[in-house]
Amino acid sequence: MLDNIPRGTICIEDIEIGMVRHLCKVVTDHDIEIFAEVSTDHNPIHLDDSYANNTIFGGRIAHGMLTAGLISAVIGEQLPGHGTVYLGQTLKFLGPVRPGDRVTAQVEVVEIDPGRRRVKLDTCCLVNGKKVLAGEATVLAPSRNSELVSQ
Repeated sequence: MLDNIPRGTICIEDIEIGMVRHLCKVVTDHDIEIFAEVSTDHNPIHLDDSYANNTIFGGRIAHGMLTAGLISAVIGEQLPGHGTVYLGQTLKFLGPVRPGDRVTAQVEVVEIDPGRRRVKLDTCCLVNGKKVLAGEATVLAPSRNSELVSQ
């Protein structure tokens, strides 16, 4: 289940400090299984109940990068949106995401360099209002002026 605001593009010329976009998604067992296949990360903490029950988490958890991928979805689909190029991302994992958790991924514009089309974004994911992931992304935003800017 994914709940999202309209997708599209916000060009560098229209981006403002403080702009926020988000999406919400319930992480399912199927999501975790598919991510394990695509990433080849078959750590039993994600896939095996009896193994995971004997860990510090007391049960299975989603891959951290699956959760981080939701931030990528907000950036690539909403803010700045289609045509955005990821330049960098920091991540700090603050808590587990479990199958069935509803994750809210959110990005907020904190810095803009219009001349270089760079946008710095505060990024986070929350479960039940508690941050489970925090970080910062730097992206190259699309422009109405199609000239490429050197990186």
